[in-house]
Amino acid sequence: TVMFLYNSPHLFGGILIWRENISLKLCINYCRMSTAPDPVAAVCQMTATPDKEANLSVCKNLVEEAKQKGASMVFLPEGFDYIGSNREETLSLAESLEGETISSLAQIARKLEIWLSLGGFHEQGPNWKTDRRIITSIIYYICDISSFLRDIVSVYRKAHLFDVELPEKGVSLKESWIGHCYDLRFPELSLALQRQGAEILTYPSAFTVATGAAHWEVLNTQDSVYVLAAAQVGPHHDKRSSYGHALAVDPWGVVLGDCGGEQPGLIMVDINLEKLRNTRRNMPVQEHRRKTDFYHSLEKT
Repeated sequence: TVMFLYNSPHLFGGILIWRENISLKLCINYCRMSTAPDPVAAVCQMTATPDKEANLSVCKNLVEEAKQKGASMVFLPEGFDYIGSNREETLSLAESLEGETISSLAQIARKLEIWLSLGGFHEQGPNWKTDRRIITSIIYYICDISSFLRDIVSVYRKAHLFDVELPEKGVSLKESWIGHCYDLRFPELSLALQRQGAEILTYPSAFTVATGAAHWEVLNTQDSVYVLAAAQVGPHHDKRSSYGHALAVDPWGVVLGDCGGEQPGLIMVDINLEKLRNTRRNMPVQEHRRKTDFYHSLEKT
């Protein structure tokens, strides 16, 4: 859902990540090295099911393909680990960050020396044994180029939970049961990150077909920032399907790539930070923004 990428702040192609007491300059410089003049990102689309082993195999194949095509970082969608067919199944399949799914993807990150954005992992909550609650988490895993950098860089836990009940259509989605893509509808997050220097935002998602067709591309078009939005596509089981159309959008709002609404796959994106800076210079939206107190005062009128 939204995106952090280091604490200092350092940047991979401008993605801001927060982490205390760790220097990432070595990895940043390393990840900038590719055959292209700009950092290259791979934005992925897949169809997760309740079969975790099959989903993991798909993820590994996408990461390997992205590496072969020159990617420095790979973005996987919300629910990359699985999408359960009911609440009980969803709970039964959840893991901790030390479980098999994250461990397996960490191994491939080390092997391929590549960054991973693992969007929307079903993480067992802090009081799992007593309340059986899941947190939807995005995990940023650093490539293994130095022993002290073999680590999860950051974990972002979804802030806005999508609850909807449509009995006439047989739809019941309760993210408060677990507990990213819905964050996309709250621009305050995007604005706050941009004020802190973020140049890339990522929204790993699993939009429904109805909401995706109506809002997906519009919501991913934002001022003066790259947006990388990995997505789920197609039928996950007999109760749920996702819209697809994993997107990459440039700072001018131009769609650089769209995975479509039918098949898994990926799009490769050159992150041109000079283009971003030119856009911000020519359209200085952040400079024109008033102080926060001004917008708070509007709520009282």
